[in-house]
Amino acid sequence: MNELAVQFEGVSKVYPHFTLDNIDLSLPTGCVMGFIGANGAGKSTTIRILMGLVHQDCGTVRVLGRTMPQEQAAAKSDIGFVSEDMRLYGSVTLEWHMSFIRSMFPGWDQAYAESLLRRFDLKPQQKIKGLSHGQRVKAALLLALARRPRLLVLDEPTTGLDPVARHEVLGELMEVLADEERTILFSSHNTLDVEQISDQIAFIDHGRIIDVDDKEIFLDRWRRLRLVVPPDAVIPRFPGIVEVGGSARLPVLTTNHFDPAMVSLCQETGVTVQAVDCMTLEEIFVANVQSRREGQPV
Repeated sequence: MNELAVQFEGVSKVYPHFTLDNIDLSLPTGCVMGFIGANGAGKSTTIRILMGLVHQDCGTVRVLGRTMPQEQAAAKSDIGFVSEDMRLYGSVTLEWHMSFIRSMFPGWDQAYAESLLRRFDLKPQQKIKGLSHGQRVKAALLLALARRPRLLVLDEPTTGLDPVARHEVLGELMEVLADEERTILFSSHNTLDVEQISDQIAFIDHGRIIDVDDKEIFLDRWRRLRLVVPPDAVIPRFPGIVEVGGSARLPVLTTNHFDPAMVSLCQETGVTVQAVDCMTLEEIFVANVQSRREGQPV
């Protein structure tokens, strides 16, 4: 886990109506990073730079020990990429695609590919144009996974999938994680999917990385405190309060630095803590983004 599979340092890219601004991002080998942001936040631009498809205006990018975009050809031999809108050749079969990829990548694992065919319930003789959207995503995932890439880059892979297909795709990704040398960057605005498989989380908004941490640390340090405040009581000043909702008598505080001592401190000042609620990754992301857009420190 000490080596970095991906490293962005001070990376920026300026477009007429969007700027990717000073991105610093590190993805250790063997890690699964959930890359979360709203549509238009900069996820796809970051991935295009990672893949060498777009050249950054400044900053350095290294992927699997290779400098991008200068060494992108060498790096891509060990990168598998899957996107929900990947284009496969509609008039030919999945079997043709498998043979084509196998001819280019010596690491192709035919036994694993056949296992994925059964797991995903795909027929190699079927033409791509006859596949459903979910089947096309699973086909693209098969073509990437069977190469046994060191780095798997997933750009919104579960968008538009029905619940069964999403379960199958996420289940296979969980099995891939059994290989600790495999690294995954999972870009999505679906926080539920990301929360299931990721061990690190990066939030991006308006072209900037706004927070990065281990998933469990995010889930541990964010809480909502539901209070009852008598007329003569004053809420203690807590660090890390990013949002205050509810009413004056029944306020709801959102904190990104929860400490159990907060409960005792409230009781000492006459404030009753009705509940301390855990937050989902989606709730954490929304609170994080909103507080920063409103100019509050996080």
